Amino acid sequence: MLHRVVLVFLFLSAAAMAESNKTEFGGHTKFSLTSQAYPDQSLFRDLVGSSTLDATGDLRFNLKRNVGRWSFDAAYQLLALNGDSVELGRALPGGTDIFFPGLPDDSRRLFDLTDVMRDSGKTSVLQRLDRLSFGYTSEKAVVRFGRQALSWGNGLFYAPMDLVNPFDPAAVDTEYKGGDDMLYVQYLRDSGDDVQGAYVARRDLASGDVEADESTAAVKYHGFSGETEFDLLLAQNYGDAVVGLGISKSVGGTILRGDVVVTHSDLDTYVQLVSNLTYSWNWFDRNMSGAVEYFFNGFGQRSGRYDPDSLANNPDLVNRIIRGELFSIGRHYLAASVMIEMTPLWGLTPTVLVNVSDPSGLFQLVTNYSVSDDMAFLASINVPLGPKGSEFGGIESGQPDRYLSGGAGLFAQIAWYF
Repeated sequence: MLHRVVLVFLFLSAAAMAESNKTEFGGHTKFSLTSQAYPDQSLFRDLVGSSTLDATGDLRFNLKRNVGRWSFDAAYQLLALNGDSVELGRALPGGTDIFFPGLPDDSRRLFDLTDVMRDSGKTSVLQRLDRLSFGYTSEKAVVRFGRQALSWGNGLFYAPMDLVNPFDPAAVDTEYKGGDDMLYVQYLRDSGDDVQGAYVARRDLASGDVEADESTAAVKYHGFSGETEFDLLLAQNYGDAVVGLGISKSVGGTILRGDVVVTHSDLDTYVQLVSNLTYSWNWFDRNMSGAVEYFFNGFGQRSGRYDPDSLANNPDLVNRIIRGELFSIGRHYLAASVMIEMTPLWGLTPTVLVNVSDPSGLFQLVTNYSVSDDMAFLASINVPLGPKGSEFGGIESGQPDRYLSGGAGLFAQIAWYF
């Protein structure tokens, strides 16, 4: 009970400042429905039947306050989930988090700002502070401390340089990235280059203590060389040394981007590479924007086998999947999408994600429609493609003739902004 009072008090105390013209206050309410089918040989079908239907309600208040060079940023979230996959995700082991991510969890974070009010049966309700940070900005420097979001790298679908809470390549609602507790600094040089640094403090799950081997310390230099932008990354992530190089350049009307990231762990050294090309054009009086991306995942299975025993022999991969750093178990991927502006208010985006080695893939059709100035509709159709035993067709579960597989899925969301 005390935890709930502290959470609400922190946000309401900050909200009292909203009378000032230096304060931005807003938010949204979102209601989503997700339906997922399961094929005959799916292990999930044995547990919940031929399909699941889940409902999600999301209420979010955002507050930003500036006083001179000082700033304050907070976001309160009330989240309610009800459906078959809520109960299923709770019952399954951690390695299946890639299928059922579960509730936001602060067990690793420096501050516990999440309060689960109910988590039983098919229903989960929680409140949390997804942002809570204080900052100072001078002419050349920025310093922020607290819960905030950080996004690095040039990947559009796959983001190996994005070390903190990257998005799932198949995520549909990417409006807000999950926050983490960190110290962030940025220094702007006279040349226009800048240096960014971040320290994300995390706790050991067993002891509850903040440990260097659980945390992330990173420095990134962003610079210009002629018409080319580049990034240099040095980091320690969960005890592993990480070095990265990224580039971005305009070539004949297209934008070429890419990152190479090398990670050295106690077990091996891994290379990840992502490269993409984006281009915009007009066709039949419609604005269109396309992207093609290749991703090499050095952590992926060299053998191409995804059964439990084979995955258990690759702990560096499994640990990153469980932590939400990786969403891919293979090595070679292609992704492509086209954003079609059907009308100024209606957009349509077909996307394909392909594991080239299987081969298997995911076809996704996303539509977004601006209902009014403060209301939006978002929906998607998701169709996995590939044979049994492949990544998208369904990997082996460890039980005879049963696979961790899903069929076609539907997602629909209505959002109201204030």
